[in-house]
Amino acid sequence: VQLQASGGGLVQAGGSLRLSCAASGRSFSNYVMGWFRQAPGKEREFVATINWRGDSTRYPDSVKGRITISRDNAKNTVYLQMDSLKPEDTAVYYCAASRNYGLTTEMAYYDYWGQGTQVTVSS
Repeated sequence: VQLQASGGGLVQAGGSLRLSCAASGRSFSNYVMGWFRQAPGKEREFVATINWRGDSTRYPDSVKGRITISRDNAKNTVYLQMDSLKPEDTAVYYCAASRNYGLTTEMAYYDYWGQGTQVTVSS
């Protein structure tokens, strides 16, 4: 599976962005999908994950209520809708695919990674 993330950019605090991650290859619907982010000087951290059917998701408290993950298996695409953005959301955002059976927040369980897309939130 190859993943291509897009949709990043510069936005003011309080604004919104929608990231997309297009997957190539077959069996996209078999993968748990996730988003992670890495800010300068910090470790990569979990942002969101969604199961293969798209009916179960998980978020850390830092983004809960502001960020929504979704997927369209017919389009082989996973999305990250980000609202009420804050300067601390500034980071490179990565999508990832996991062959794990259930939702996972751990990077080690993700098998494929996209190249990342930059999100910058100005105050």
